[in-house]
Amino acid sequence: MDIVKDEGGQGAAEYILLFGGVIVIAIIALYIYFTYFTGQNFNSGEDINTVRESANSPTMK
Repeated sequence: MDIVKDEGGQGAAEYILLFGGVIVIAIIALYIYFTYFTGQNFNSGEDINTVRESANSPTMK
């Protein structure tokens, strides 16, 4: 067995690099979404009332 021509571990190294890149991209995406949602005031009751009022407004009829 010639160690110089053995390429058995090459595929594993490529998979490690691929999954590492995917993990880095996922962490960056989570950080972006976290900063987007931080500081937002989400109030579903207010949103529902706004939609109902706009649906019942005379301009919609």
